Amino acid sequence: MAIWLNSESKILVQGMTGAEGTKHTRRMVASGAKVVAGVTPGKAGQDVDGIPIFNNVQDAMAATGANVSVVFVPPKFAKAAVIESVDAKMPLVVVITEGIPVHDTAAFFQYAENSGITRLIGPNCPGIITPGVSNAGIIPSDITKPGRIGLVSKSGTLTYQMMYELRDIGFSTCVGIGGDPIIGTTHIDALQAFQDDPDTDAIVMIGEIGGDAEERAAAYIGKHITKPVVGYVAGFTAPEGKTMGHAGAIVSGSSGTAAAKQEALEAVGVKVGKTPSATALLMREIMTNLK
Repeated sequence: MAIWLNSESKILVQGMTGAEGTKHTRRMVASGAKVVAGVTPGKAGQDVDGIPIFNNVQDAMAATGANVSVVFVPPKFAKAAVIESVDAKMPLVVVITEGIPVHDTAAFFQYAENSGITRLIGPNCPGIITPGVSNAGIIPSDITKPGRIGLVSKSGTLTYQMMYELRDIGFSTCVGIGGDPIIGTTHIDALQAFQDDPDTDAIVMIGEIGGDAEERAAAYIGKHITKPVVGYVAGFTAPEGKTMGHAGAIVSGSSGTAAAKQEALEAVGVKVGKTPSATALLMREIMTNLK
């Protein structure tokens, strides 16, 4: 078991023939992922390392049975790329592209929601990996092993650090949801999926300053999540009133500060580390006690 990405996942890459698309396609294949197709308009009949290229998502799905799309197209084409996948009834669309205008994201987010079929992860995210099984995105596959911890994170870099810190224990699935103001899959979506996954025993949730996503996740944990959760909130040392890092990391007043998020999480029993390494130690204690 795993959440959203498993041995049955067949991946197509929108923008495979671009520099980033080609590079990360090769990395995904090397990690064991089943990459079955690429999509670049006007390049049907070509291939990348023997993986066929199609003009559109619908043709690629019909020919290969692809059920996951990873989007590497430039920002100005991302909206059209996602809408094309939704129209083709693609179950999972992972949008790696950063710098997509928020009004474009709002449009394709709502379009996917209205479909009732397509799950979006991202945009501006590292993707999703089920270690040893499949990998859709840019997450390094050689820094951890399969295990029973679930990880959901706003930050790509902190996703990698947590995977590495707990590499001897391992992960069921790691999901980078992205830090833009509008994203598809949320902390809450991932928390519930890990709650329902019999092969996940405990969950690491990484957030960051700005917005109220972590506070909403805390309220959800208090009502619906029974598995142990540890948390980390990036930005404890951020100066007040500054916009930091991700486009969504905007703090106004006390709302959105790391301290406010820590308080909300601890109020529902989530242990929060002050650093990523401290957070990893908290998870180690939990996994030791679960044995």
